[in-house]
Amino acid sequence: MYMTDKPSTGFSRRGLLGVFAATMVVAAPTYTNAFGLLKGAGDIRRIRMYSGRTGESIDTIYWIEGDYIPEVLEEINYFMRDWRSGGKTKIDPRNIDIMAASHRLLDVSEPYMLLSGYRSAQTNAMLRSRSRGVARNSLHIKGQAADLRLKSRSVGQVAKAAASCNSGGVGKYSRSNFVHMDCGPVRLWGG
Repeated sequence: MYMTDKPSTGFSRRGLLGVFAATMVVAAPTYTNAFGLLKGAGDIRRIRMYSGRTGESIDTIYWIEGDYIPEVLEEINYFMRDWRSGGKTKIDPRNIDIMAASHRLLDVSEPYMLLSGYRSAQTNAMLRSRSRGVARNSLHIKGQAADLRLKSRSVGQVAKAAASCNSGGVGKYSRSNFVHMDCGPVRLWGG
């Protein structure tokens, strides 16, 4: 696991397991349905993202053999913070699973561009005052949503992959070129 803005502190036992697991990603089978990835045991789960707002990137294994890696989840919490206020919260691991499963279904090595992860209530209110598309009680405030983009895939392709997980909300924002993914009730919107 790494974030580009933090120096490496050497190898730990968990770090070596992560390196081993990362080499196994290439050999892992491709699932035709994200359910196997989201609910299966004995697998590894990886998330790759970068932020154009902060210049940071993350490429990490966050789940090994049925267990989330707490230190990695903390890195993801920091990475997905509200870049406007600097505030962070615990990102719901179910949402990370949906993002990772969708990415895997798209069969790309390109990382997601994270447009919005956690939002403070103040940031959400400010965005809501500027756009009708921002929900008053957005799941971004609870750390349960992300707005993502891939250069190599269309909004429709990314949304279709996320919707196939059947695990939360998927919003298509074609004019703004991003897909909203959340771990709330299953629903679809946008065009």
